[in-house]
Amino acid sequence: MDYGMIGKIEKAKRYAEERERIRFISFKATFEGENNPHMINFENGEWKCDCNFFLTRGVCSHTMALERILEGMLLAKVEVA
Repeated sequence: MDYGMIGKIEKAKRYAEERERIRFISFKATFEGENNPHMINFENGEWKCDCNFFLTRGVCSHTMALERILEGMLLAKVEVA
């Protein structure tokens, strides 16, 4: 392995420990729930989940779990005036 690659690997390790460098703006993910898989979307600071609980309450265990996992890495909701 060349020295350039070694340097990049070390930098990647450091970046992985500095989570504050990362802000997610949008993404889609599947979440394997206890009964069914669910589609989760995050865009412009807002969550969406296709589970029935989210549809009635605007929050669910799937989105709350991802908020914990991604703590400090999510872009805040953008308010338009």
